[in-house]
Amino acid sequence: MWRATYRNARRLVVFLLGTTIVLVGLAMLVLPGPGLLVVFVGLALLATEFVWARVWLRRLKISTKRAGRRARTWWRRGREHDPQP
Repeated sequence: MWRATYRNARRLVVFLLGTTIVLVGLAMLVLPGPGLLVVFVGLALLATEFVWARVWLRRLKISTKRAGRRARTWWRRGREHDPQP
């Protein structure tokens, strides 16, 4: 049977709060707001208690770094071909 201990109560609160923050962040990806930042915060909160959230957070960090590098490369290539005013 599930025992109501401090640790279990804390895990439940972290799960509910973190999940809510992640869902709000996902909604902000299509609505106005800092969606990706809010998703990071929610996953960071979840990662304090859950290993699966740590894995997702690590993957998200790697993906955003990779996307940032690609965007910088794309931006620099576009700037090289623009004539200076």
